Amino acid sequence: MAEDKKVADTAEDTVKAQTEANETNAEVSEAVETVKEETPKVDPKEFLANFDWDKYEEGIEKVEDSKLNEFEKLVAENFVDTADEEVVTGKVVHMTDREAIIDINAKSEGVISLNEFRYNPDLKVGDQVEVLIDIREDKTGQLVLSHRKARTIMAWDRVNEAHDKEEIVTGFVKCRTKGGMIVDVFGIEAFLPGSQIDVKPIRDYDQYVGKNMEFKVVKINHEFKNVVVSHKALIEADIEEQKKEIIGQLEKGQVLEGVVKNVTSYGVFIDLGGVDGLIHITDLSWSRINHPNEVVELDQKLNVVILDFDDNKSRIQLGLKQLEKHPWDALGDEINVGDKVKGKVVVIADYGAFIEVAEGVEGLIHVSEMSWSTHLRSAQDFVKVGDEVEAQVLTLDREDRKMSLGMKQLAPDPWTDITSKYPVGSRHKGIVRNFTNFGVFVELEEGIDGLIYISDLSWTKKIKHPSEFVNVGDTLEVEVLELDVDGRKLSLGHKQTTENPWDKYETEFAEGSTHKAAVTDIVDKGATIVLNDDITAFVPSRHMEKEDGNKIKKGEEIEFKIIEFNKDFKRVVASHTAIFREQEERNIRAAKKRQTAQAEEAATTLGDANAQLQALKDKMEADAKKK
Repeated sequence: MAEDKKVADTAEDTVKAQTEANETNAEVSEAVETVKEETPKVDPKEFLANFDWDKYEEGIEKVEDSKLNEFEKLVAENFVDTADEEVVTGKVVHMTDREAIIDINAKSEGVISLNEFRYNPDLKVGDQVEVLIDIREDKTGQLVLSHRKARTIMAWDRVNEAHDKEEIVTGFVKCRTKGGMIVDVFGIEAFLPGSQIDVKPIRDYDQYVGKNMEFKVVKINHEFKNVVVSHKALIEADIEEQKKEIIGQLEKGQVLEGVVKNVTSYGVFIDLGGVDGLIHITDLSWSRINHPNEVVELDQKLNVVILDFDDNKSRIQLGLKQLEKHPWDALGDEINVGDKVKGKVVVIADYGAFIEVAEGVEGLIHVSEMSWSTHLRSAQDFVKVGDEVEAQVLTLDREDRKMSLGMKQLAPDPWTDITSKYPVGSRHKGIVRNFTNFGVFVELEEGIDGLIYISDLSWTKKIKHPSEFVNVGDTLEVEVLELDVDGRKLSLGHKQTTENPWDKYETEFAEGSTHKAAVTDIVDKGATIVLNDDITAFVPSRHMEKEDGNKIKKGEEIEFKIIEFNKDFKRVVASHTAIFREQEERNIRAAKKRQTAQAEEAATTLGDANAQLQALKDKMEADAKKK
C-alpha cells in the first residue's frame, strides 16, 4: 500500500507539472488521478498502476492517441466537474449523527448536514439524492454539497414544466394566509387564493390545512419568485360539461332542487349542480321581508322554480314563493268591506302605511284615513313599522289583489256635533300645527282644525308671514268666525279675542290733532313715527320739511299733525310741515281780511264824498234854475 501511495503522489506531481506545459495532457492527468470506479472497458486504477510515468516524462514510451482519446471519453462519462454548478445525483455512502456523506463521482465525497433532510427522516445509506456543489473545497479541503439548494432548483424546474405542460401536481396545504392558503409544491411555497379552492365560496379555510391536494400551476412570477396554484381549475372542466348538460335541459316553470350557495341583501344564489341561479328577495316569500336570511340559510337544500333566463341561459331567475299558492287566492270570504281587521305595519310611506292582515295579504291605510283631521301629516306621525293596528276594510278588490283600510272610521267623527261644540262667536284654545303664506292652522281637538287668516292675527301689527307672530306648537286663544259643516271648514280669529284698539285711538288720534313723536325710520318716500305701542304713522317726504327749509332727520323728536286716520285700513298719516304751514295760512288769511276791511272802509269814505258832491251839485243846479 505504501508503494502504491508513493506512485500516486509522484503521479500527482507529474500531472501538475505537465498541466502548465500542455492543457490537454493536464486534463487527462487530472482525470487519471481522480479515477476511482470501474468502467466498462478500462479500469483506471489498473491503468495508473501499469503506467510508466518515468518513461512517459523522458519520452521513451509514448501513449497512443487512440488510447488517450478513449480515456478522455471515459473520464467525461464517469466523473463530475466540480466547477460546474449543475444539480447532480449522488449516493449516500455513509451517515453520522449530523451529516450524510455523498458520493457524486468527484475527486472526493461531499458532506451535507442532516438538517437538509428533515422532510425525509427515513434517509439511509444507498439512497440516491439530488445535490448542488456549494463549496468546491472548504478550509479542510472537503467538498461541500447542498441538498436544499438542489431541491429548490429542481423544484422550480418541475414547477415551470408543470405550468408549461398544464400538468396536475400534488401539494401540501401548510397554513392559512390573508386571502387564501400557503401550499408546499416540490418544496416551494405557492399561494392558493380563496377563490381558487373550489367552485363554490369557501367559508372555513381551516378544514383544508394539513391536507394533500391536487392543483394546477396557473401563474408564475419569475421576477418575484411567486407561484399561484388552483384546485378549482381541476374541477371546472368537469363542471363545465355538467353545466352544458343542465343548461340544455332547462325550461321555464321547471322545478329543480338546489343548494343555497350565497346570501346577499338583494337575493339568494342557488347552486343547481354546476349552474347558478338567483332568487330575488321579492321572489322568496309572499310576505315582505327585510333580508333573505329571514327565509333561507347557507347550504340549505330547497326546491325552486325557473322563472326566466337570458338567451344563452347564463342568467337564470328562480323563484321560491311561486311553489306555494298565492295568499290572495287562499283568502276566503272571512274578510269583507266594512269588517274590522288587525294587522302589522310592514311598510311606511309619506302617503300611508301598508298593513299585513294575513300572510302575504296587505292593505293600504292612506294618511287621510288615519285621522279625521283635514290637516295632512306624514303616516309616521301615527304609526311605525312593526306596530299592531286595528282598521276597517274600506275597499276590497280580489281580482287586482288590492285592499284599502281606514283607522279613523273606528273613532266617532268629531264633526258630527260641531255646531254645538264650536258655534260662531265661541272662544277656545288651540295648538298651532302648521303655517301657510296666508295664515295659520290651529287644531282645536283631534280631527278639528281651523284656519286663522294672517289679517286676523293682530289688530295693529303688519305681519308679512305668520312665523313673525307665532311658532308651531304654541297655544293660541281663538274665536270661531265662520263654520262650514258641509265643507268641514272652520274659520278662526285671534285678534277678535281682544278689544280693537283702533276704536279708542280714533278719537285720540283724530285728524287735526297734534302729537310729539320721534322719527324711527326714514325710507325713500318718507319716514315712520311711533305714536304708541299700537300706532305707527307714516310721514310723506313733502311733509318732513321744517320751517327753516331743512328735512327732519332720523331720531329727531318734533311735533306732528295727524292729517289722515283710517280705522278700517289701519292707516295713519302725519305731517310736520302742516303745523307751521297752517300758521302761515292763518297769517295770510288775516292779512287778506285786513286788506279787505281797509278796502271796504276806503270805498265807504269815497262814496260819502261822492254823495256830498252830488248833493252840492244838485243844489247848485236847483239854485241856477230858480234864477
